[in-house]
Amino acid sequence: MNVTSLSFPYGESIQWFSPEVINSMPKTALKEWLLATGSLTQKLKSCCQDFEVKVLGEHLTVPLAGECPLQTQVWVREVLLCLDGEPWVFARTLIPENLADKQHNFKALGNRPLGELLFSSTDIVPGKIEVAEFESCTKLAQLATSLSQPVNKPLWGRRRYFNLANQDIIVSEIFLPHAVEKINALALQQ
Repeated sequence: MNVTSLSFPYGESIQWFSPEVINSMPKTALKEWLLATGSLTQKLKSCCQDFEVKVLGEHLTVPLAGECPLQTQVWVREVLLCLDGEPWVFARTLIPENLADKQHNFKALGNRPLGELLFSSTDIVPGKIEVAEFESCTKLAQLATSLSQPVNKPLWGRRRYFNLANQDIIVSEIFLPHAVEKINALALQQ
């Protein structure tokens, strides 16, 4: 795997849409995963023996255009969610600067999954989901290719808002080609 912290951040400015207005939603099992309202971490863990979070990088930075219009600085965390050693999801989390060190100490997560914290804390409220489709020429497609997952079709991802102390934590999750293949195979087995 050629993924290094030297390439961090991998995130890019993406046009996200409400699922109700995007006409090209996949007509496969991936659609259910994109729109799932529960914990993606738990859903992924149910598909493997060994779940691992690989941190690509994290630090305080200026958000990309359109990411957090009300924030001048955010704590950004980018990880790969791996199932049985294979990267399935690229995740990018944006946490308002003033929340990053507070009671949940997002900066100290290390290799622990953020999803477990988000869905176990009573003061964090899950919000809306948006979806996006992006082409093979993007930085995220280049990341997938560096993971030996060539991108032959557009990638799909979702962005979920979580409210804490009247501020939004934004979690983007991009399904890598291997994940799409496995999700479709799992659907055929059911």
